[in-house]
Amino acid sequence: MTDTDIPHYTLPSLRQAVRGIARAHRLPTETRARLVISAADLARTEIAAGRPVRLEASLEPGSGEEARHLVVTLNTLHALGADRRRDVPDLPLPPEFTPDGTAIWRVPLPAQRGGVPAVPPSRNGGAQPAGGDCPASELHAVEQELRAALARIDALTVEHRQLKHELAETNRGTLALYVQLEERDEQLRKAHGQTLRELEDALRPPPIEVEGLEMAVHYAPAGTDAPTGGDLYDWLQLPDGTVHITVVDALGHGVTSTRGALNVTHAVRTLALEGHPLESIIARTAEILMPFDSELMSTVLLARINPDTGDLFLANGSHPPALLLPADGEPRYLEVRGRGIGYPLAGSERLLHTRMGPGDLLVLYTDGLTESRRDPREGEARLVEAARRHADKPIGDVPGAIAEDMHTIILHPDDTLALAVRVPRR
Repeated sequence: MTDTDIPHYTLPSLRQAVRGIARAHRLPTETRARLVISAADLARTEIAAGRPVRLEASLEPGSGEEARHLVVTLNTLHALGADRRRDVPDLPLPPEFTPDGTAIWRVPLPAQRGGVPAVPPSRNGGAQPAGGDCPASELHAVEQELRAALARIDALTVEHRQLKHELAETNRGTLALYVQLEERDEQLRKAHGQTLRELEDALRPPPIEVEGLEMAVHYAPAGTDAPTGGDLYDWLQLPDGTVHITVVDALGHGVTSTRGALNVTHAVRTLALEGHPLESIIARTAEILMPFDSELMSTVLLARINPDTGDLFLANGSHPPALLLPADGEPRYLEVRGRGIGYPLAGSERLLHTRMGPGDLLVLYTDGLTESRRDPREGEARLVEAARRHADKPIGDVPGAIAEDMHTIILHPDDTLALAVRVPRR
């Protein structure tokens, strides 16, 4: 059933007609208010231009006799084209637009008994509102819509307050959980670091006590999160009384490089105790280890010192040279050519022999000490000066003091090992 309204020349007349239709079909007050405002906003420009608008209302049947939707149509003499519709503000109840610009609202109807509207539509396409079309009735309808809007605002305010409370509770819970996770993470980091430090201490033997020699060592990892690395050392006194020292720098960082360096130091220790000649130990170590770990690459420096005579022997496999600071004389690097474990033709090309006298200081180290600024030659020059400055300190302070001087600027972080041996002055 479709009824056509008379033309509406004023917004109050249009609002009253829309409101009458909505009330007649018992639309919810909030829906009624949205429909009234939307129709008025669409018609405002036409009515202001003196052009009337027409309002139509019909019932759209459902699957049975009961109507399911109220269809409200707003017609204008001048079609609302797309360019004009863009000028209309966002509507509280958006309509559908036909190609000619007619606005159509399909509003779901509340459940009604008997399948018919509670109040029959009037001839003019609206509906006869309860109580007539008197101003008092219209005012009452507007008050209803205002009360519905205020109730909605109040409900949203309460909901917003509740959501803020729930969000605050959630944030407090999240913050508490974050603090707990941070504390737990810190505990795990400390436990992890402590475990690795204990492992490091187990892998790095303290200085041995040998009459006629003073020894000390300093080690610093490249990163505090992985205090183990590929820089290892070993020292022991052989049955003939000589002191054997091994310095190893395995490629890489962390536990993997530690394992490789540990294998090298153990193999060297075994060969030294078995009495193998010092000049053959590096090559023999490579022969033993490479079949089991083809990825292993490590530099090696071996020193053998007789504490009674001061005789010093060195074998080298691709490792930085040892630095000797005589008590009386100029510092010099003890260069020995050779190739390390994992290199082609591993081994020391010769055995270097010199003698240490009272007050002489020998510094063995890994490249992390001299290459912190990416220039090994500049690092070697600075090492000479640092060793000179600290040579007369108590032996336990010498390696750390040298490392501190060398690392005033670090452009290339690496594991650092510095080992000092001094013949006491008589």
